[in-house]
Amino acid sequence: MSFKKLFLFIPLLLLVSSCAQKKAESSEQEFSLQAIVDEATFKDLEGNDVTLADYKGKVILIDFWETWCGPCLQVFPAMDKLQEEYPDDFVVLAVNSGVSDDVSDAITFSEQNSYDLNYLYDENAVAEEIGIYTIPYKIFIAPDGSVIKAHIGSYGTEGDYEFAKQILLEHKS
Repeated sequence: MSFKKLFLFIPLLLLVSSCAQKKAESSEQEFSLQAIVDEATFKDLEGNDVTLADYKGKVILIDFWETWCGPCLQVFPAMDKLQEEYPDDFVVLAVNSGVSDDVSDAITFSEQNSYDLNYLYDENAVAEEIGIYTIPYKIFIAPDGSVIKAHIGSYGTEGDYEFAKQILLEHKS
């Protein structure tokens, strides 16, 4: 092999090696997220344990939020609407991450707002275990319990509605 060909081959080899490593890391992260979600337990605002198994058979949106997070709150009306439109297929678990809020903040918010969301509190630090350092953070779960997608941020009220609806329609039973 000539020096010129070798010079072109080495960067290509490094690129392929790097991509394979990133794919392996991504698979490990997905497996880790799946394992954490499978074991996750939250508390409802009355102090009862809630797990994803309680909602098996539906597309589940775990939506980590806090009362001060504008982008988090901006999409609650859209998720509430989507849940109303597909009551047998979709459920929203609005999980207050508890970083700066406490349970009383989440209770006050739920009492002052008419959304029919399943308000939960992350008493067991699931967000921390996942490695969530910014909100909103959403995890979509398929009816069989497998993780469909996780993402940070918001596309705005209408954008989040369309994004969630597309996932719901692709994965509902």
